[in-house]
This record gives sequence, structure tokens and C-alpha cells, in this order.
Amino acid sequence: MSADQWIALFAGIVGGALRVGAPFLFVSLGECLTEKSGRINLGLEGVLVLSAMASFGGAYLTGSAWLGVLIGAGAGAALALLHGLLCSLDGVNDVATGIALMLLGTGLAFYLGKPLIQPQAPQIPPIPLGEWSSSAAVRAALQVNALVPIGVALAALMWWGFARTRAGLLVRLAGDSASATRALGYSVPGIRIAATTAGGFIAGLGGASLTLFYPGSWNEGISSGQGLIAVALVIFARWSPLRCVGAALLFGGAGALGPALQSVGIGWGYHLFNTVPYVLTLVILYASCKPGTAAAGSPGELSSTR
Repeated sequence: MSADQWIALFAGIVGGALRVGAPFLFVSLGECLTEKSGRINLGLEGVLVLSAMASFGGAYLTGSAWLGVLIGAGAGAALALLHGLLCSLDGVNDVATGIALMLLGTGLAFYLGKPLIQPQAPQIPPIPLGEWSSSAAVRAALQVNALVPIGVALAALMWWGFARTRAGLLVRLAGDSASATRALGYSVPGIRIAATTAGGFIAGLGGASLTLFYPGSWNEGISSGQGLIAVALVIFARWSPLRCVGAALLFGGAGALGPALQSVGIGWGYHLFNTVPYVLTLVILYASCKPGTAAAGSPGELSSTR
């Protein structure tokens, strides 16, 4: 390949990592917050799909992409709130409830989103990072989702909050020891419901980035399992918001590898390269989850999840 093709390939992978990684970033941050409180939410796939549909519908009806983002985040928070409330009941299993709400969220999105498959909605304005190049391919590849800087700032805020604020310390305490939290007079269900709802709101921003930036439309196959992959991302990031940023970019780059190669004329193995994020998920889970041992950084209460 020529030097220009190498530059275009590198720009395509970097730009693709930022575009494809945006949903991974927000969903993994949302799940990180939820799991820090001692609760796991496997319904994030439903949250992601429902918020993607709600964002697109909200932007289409209001004519504002940013109002669509808020509507999508609100839809994600509502479904996560339902998960938190149900899991607070005696005898309710977190994992089973998450799977049920995943089916509920995707089912609602598919049903309510039928009229939205053809229309076009306003899109989130991109941040151009490729203006330094005279190559149209490089400039197009480096059009960055305006939500990405918000996600990075949110990761830094969560990292600081867990370490320095009373609310963050209470979330960590509820995740590490429910009995100690109760002994101090705090409501464990209340903390977990709040953390799960906030996590759903954050994950909803990932849904908005799917339909209002890349790929920028609504269809029933929009997610491709990214909500479930985010659970593996949190394990890989060792429940650290800052590491979630790197993990999301890694998975985003893996997902962008095939299109980046195709953009420089390398078409062989295109569909094989599209499987890289899923293979990477299996490798991470195999390396991180060993029977009889807890992963480093894991909240203590996750091992006793009902």
C-alpha cells in the first residue's frame, strides 16, 4: 500500500474506534455504575435498543437531535428503574430479571419503532478532527461523535466521584458489603435502585449515538449485541470508569477494522473481520472469569447476587 493508503487506513481505524466505540463507552459506564452498587443488569441490550428507538423517534418528532438524546436517555433510565425496583423484591433473581427486561425492551422498541424505519431524523453534529488533511477519506473518517467527549468527561467524573464523594463511597459500600451499609443506617435497595437508574440513563446515551450519529438510522438490528458485550467490557476494565474508555476504544477499533480495510481496497475477509469484537469478548471472558475465583476489582456483593 502507498503512504496515503496507510494514513487513510490508520485514520479509518482511529475514527472508527471513536464512532463504533461510543455505544460501548456509554453502556459500559452505565453498567460499571450499576455493578459498583452490587447489582448486575443483563437487560442492557434492551436498554440500548429501546433508547436508540426513543432517541430517533424523539429527534424525528421534535426536530432536535439533542432533545432526542435526552428522550432516549430517559427511556433507558425508565427501563433500568423497573429493573432496580423488581430486583429489590424478595426472592427475585437479578440475572433472570435482566434477561426478561432485555426481551421487554427490545420487544417494545421493535413494536413502537415500526413507523420509524423509513423516516430520517436530525443527527448529532460531528466534530471534524481531520481538517488537517487534504484527503477526503481521512476527513470523512475523522468525523467524531459530539457525545464522545461527554463520555470521556463522564468517565473522569465517575472515577473522581467513586473516590472523593460521599455518594460515590456509598455506592461502593453497598457493592462491597450490604450488611455494613445497613449497619450505618443506609438503605441498600435505595442506593442500588438509584445507581441502576442512573446507569440506565448513561447507557441510554449509547443508544442515542447509534441512531443519531452512526449508523444514524433506526432498524431492528441496530445493536448487534453491544449491550451484552458491555458486561464483558466492565469485567475487562476491572470496574474502573477510566479503563472503560480504553476498553470501549479497543472494541470500537476491532469493529472498525473491516470497514477500514475495505476503504483502502482490501475486501477479502471482510465478514471475518466483522467477527473480531465477538471473538475478543469470548477471549476476555475466558481470561477474566475463572471458576472459584473473583476477578480483581469486583464488588464483593456481585459474588452473592441472587
